[in-house]
Amino acid sequence: MAYDYDTMAPDYGELHIIGGTGVQPGAWAGIVSIQDPWEPGAGHICGGSLISTEWVLTAAHCFINARNSNMWHVVMGATRLTQLVPEVQVRQIKLLRVHEHYIPGEERNDIALLKLDQPVVCSHYVQLGCVPDATLKVSELKTCYIAGWSSTTTRAQRQSDVLQEAKVHLIDVQLCNSSLWYTGAIHAQNLCAGYPVGGINPCQGDSGGPLVCKDNNAAFFWLIGVTSWGKSCERANQPGVYTSIQHFYDWILVQIDPQPDGKASRHSMTALTTLQTPRPIPTPLDRFSSSPFSLQKLVEFFTWVQELFQDLRRKLDREAG
Repeated sequence: MAYDYDTMAPDYGELHIIGGTGVQPGAWAGIVSIQDPWEPGAGHICGGSLISTEWVLTAAHCFINARNSNMWHVVMGATRLTQLVPEVQVRQIKLLRVHEHYIPGEERNDIALLKLDQPVVCSHYVQLGCVPDATLKVSELKTCYIAGWSSTTTRAQRQSDVLQEAKVHLIDVQLCNSSLWYTGAIHAQNLCAGYPVGGINPCQGDSGGPLVCKDNNAAFFWLIGVTSWGKSCERANQPGVYTSIQHFYDWILVQIDPQPDGKASRHSMTALTTLQTPRPIPTPLDRFSSSPFSLQKLVEFFTWVQELFQDLRRKLDREAG
């Protein structure tokens, strides 16, 4: 899908990672590939992120002029798209919910949800993203990454078969919106991430794909952004622009489980809040992701050992007394 825009309009045709590196299987267990089987090659159209066993979060612009999207594939647990390992799970789109105020060609409300035709089974290769509510101070997060298969419709670029990742920095929205940057095109519902100098630095990941940041006090990552748009990554002061997931937290809840009064049910609120429980998941630079034991299991084991030693010490003290 290629579109022509004016100089400040969102550019969805050049969303690819520059300077990224290939990742190991299981390193990005929450990312998905949204594929049109009628497209060449793997048919990759956009990225997305699992936020529950049935729902995928992605960008609304991925579905401009989309036809037969109910026949598209959603691929979870993949690293190399042309070599799907047994751990990969494939689903179809049962329901598409594009934000009701999204207008093609505009940068506002670029967010959509896909309901899968069958729930996924969580594993080492398929995990759920941690969705932040309004209490998380996103601007204070320091260690952030993007990932994608470098989908592009330009002939000069080719889609990467191997999932790519790159480290990025969050950029203050006011700076990103200044006269030498995006000149007012950034809104409160957006995040900016990348590098001010441009060049060969990492820029946007796949459209619809994740922007994640490590929690400052725990060993897990928050899913904070959906890759939306940007200008050429070779230009300075024009980093990637992302839809802030935190900004649309309530909208996500309502879409997942709408009620007659327009509010999310207690069940949907609990289901989404559960995703925020600090826990290790296979994520960039999570060195425990290659181990058959999760960090949580290791912590539980060492806690048990500590309690055992304490019990033994009390017993020895009693015997000595």
